[in-house]
Amino acid sequence: MNSRRSNIEVVADILRMKEASRTQIMYRAGMSYTQLNKYLDYLVERGFLLWTAEKYPSGVYRVSRDGQLLLESIEKIEEMLGFGSGDSLLDNISQSIKTPHHTEERVLAGSR
Repeated sequence: MNSRRSNIEVVADILRMKEASRTQIMYRAGMSYTQLNKYLDYLVERGFLLWTAEKYPSGVYRVSRDGQLLLESIEKIEEMLGFGSGDSLLDNISQSIKTPHHTEERVLAGSR
């Protein structure tokens, strides 16, 4: 089983937190401080996360309206692909390749 997440999965994990401190995000998302800073900078620069200097000494990150729309889009894509929330994209694709989908039955049914 591959536990490595795609960039999109990491972004979705961060956005699902709605509101959290840098430390909370780091531990919940299971990433290093260096990785976290890259993702937070990216999401703030693009307007998907908002930072305010309140609640915690290091401030708090909140999902913006655009961030919520992005998360909804990611979740819609996961749903269309048949992935459950929190399922790894790479694991699902690997499992799908290993599991036959009765392609022969569909071909035979269509040729009748």
